[in-house]
Amino acid sequence: MAVVKAGVVVPDCAEPEQLAEFYKGFLDAEETDVCAHRVEIRGADGTRLAFRRDANATPPSWPRPENSFQVHLDFLVDDLDEAERRIVGLGGRPLDTNGAPGPHEERGYADPSGHSFTLRRTTPRAPTLG
Repeated sequence: MAVVKAGVVVPDCAEPEQLAEFYKGFLDAEETDVCAHRVEIRGADGTRLAFRRDANATPPSWPRPENSFQVHLDFLVDDLDEAERRIVGLGGRPLDTNGAPGPHEERGYADPSGHSFTLRRTTPRAPTLG
């Protein structure tokens, strides 16, 4: 029997309620637990995230080396363009991804608090040659 029942990724941020709203919109999620310092959500596909209040939280600086990764999330999507429209509409922003592997198979973004995440296409559109 597994000891751990489920894992939850918990980024620190100054305003957990606002960051939870961004991810609720992106993941079609609902709040599952809310207290004064933490908001937890569960996406339609079962993805679980929580956001913990830290008044001194500093946004990551990725891709710059100083203070670069505090947390990084990857999301699998069928349509990168549709997902990007949703992210930008919710207040996220694209990150410079020059040199990313594959022609537009993966794209980097930052949420409204500055945490980076990546969208990856679930299946390539064309077979790989070679």
